[in-house]
Amino acid sequence: MVTSPQPPRGDRSRTLTADCGNCAGLCCVALAFSKSADFAFDKDAGEPCVNLDDDFRCQIHPHLGDRGFKGCTVFDCFGAGQKVTQQTFAGRTWRQAPASADQIFAVFAVVRQLHEILWYLDESLTLPQAQPLRVELEAAYDEIERLTDLTPADLLAIDLPNHRDRVNVLLARVSALVRADSPPRGPVSGAEQAIRPGADLIGARLAGHDLRGANIRGAYLIGAAHRRADLRGADLIGADLRDADLGGADLSHALFLTQLQVNAARGDAATTLPASLRRPSHWDA
Repeated sequence: MVTSPQPPRGDRSRTLTADCGNCAGLCCVALAFSKSADFAFDKDAGEPCVNLDDDFRCQIHPHLGDRGFKGCTVFDCFGAGQKVTQQTFAGRTWRQAPASADQIFAVFAVVRQLHEILWYLDESLTLPQAQPLRVELEAAYDEIERLTDLTPADLLAIDLPNHRDRVNVLLARVSALVRADSPPRGPVSGAEQAIRPGADLIGARLAGHDLRGANIRGAYLIGAAHRRADLRGADLIGADLRDADLGGADLSHALFLTQLQVNAARGDAATTLPASLRRPSHWDA
């Protein structure tokens, strides 16, 4: 079992970032996918991908995009893979214990969602505007973190929607504090008039727009044009950024942005990301 010291608040490098070298290829087995532009063939949940090697590594990892597996380059487990493999099941893999495989995959799905919640809470704890909520945020973080340390049976028994809903109320308060601190924007016109939580902004032309402090929670931004847009302080939790053009956009202080969202979008050398996120390699292709 691999152990490491608990990192300080705001340091997601070990606990909430995927470490495939310490995972048993869970995303390559537990998840189902259908043949599409993102996946080259159908695969049932629990069925190992044919590209998964005996050492749990992908045989075609450097060429996933070229081979029709764009969806694999986008996925992010928020560090749940190594947590489940090394801690929850103490290094015992689904190959070593096939009778426990279904339980391992089900636990992985739960822990991934818990780790996503921790990602948002961890980010909130680093925000100066959210300091009035620090005690509540720390309590929520500690509660969710304790859940991730439960036994497999207890993890599968938790009321995940209830925990997610309660944290979401707290995150909405964080969002309001951060966005209230954004500079006032000029007159709103055109596509900006449609900006709101959950809005259908598929293909919207928002290039060069000042979107500081905008509330775009859960919005559909598939294929939207955000070139050179200013998204600092914009709440992007749950927003669908697949194929959104972020060339030259400033997301340096975008709120609740995840690696999965960044991976799904298109950017370039001029795109500014939060320090906690990596620039996808396919952006340079």
